[in-house]
Parts: sequence; structure tokens; C-alpha cells
Amino acid sequence: MKNLYNINLKKMANNNSTSSGGIGFFGLMFLILMTLKLTNYIDWSWWWVTAPLWGGFALIGLIILIVVIIKTIF
Repeated sequence: MKNLYNINLKKMANNNSTSSGGIGFFGLMFLILMTLKLTNYIDWSWWWVTAPLWGGFALIGLIILIVVIIKTIF
């Protein structure tokens, strides 16, 4: 049993996985824009304020749409 315990400790010590918890770039941009909107420093539409949250998905969707259109033409 002691040997098994030592093996588990060695596996835990050699675990090199990293976790990048926290907020990413687009999350930070959203928080900055939301703060500016709520304090009336910017008078943008909420669509633009929330764009960092959904903008990446929209861009990927647009690229996929363009590729599908090009493939159907040629």
C-alpha cells in the first residue's frame, strides 16, 4: 500500500498540466466596454458593447458561409 501511495505522489509531482483560469482578452474587452457604457462614457448600441462575446462566432460563421458559397460555385 505504501508503494502505491508513493507512485501516486510521483504522478502528482510530475503533472505538468497548466490551467489558465480567469478572464480572457475578449471577456476583458466586454467588461471594459460595459463599464464605459454604464457610466455613459460611450453611447454605443448594446450590440457593439457585447460584440466581444459573440463577434468571434459571427466571424467563424461568415468564413464558413463564404467557403460554402465558393464550393457551390466551383
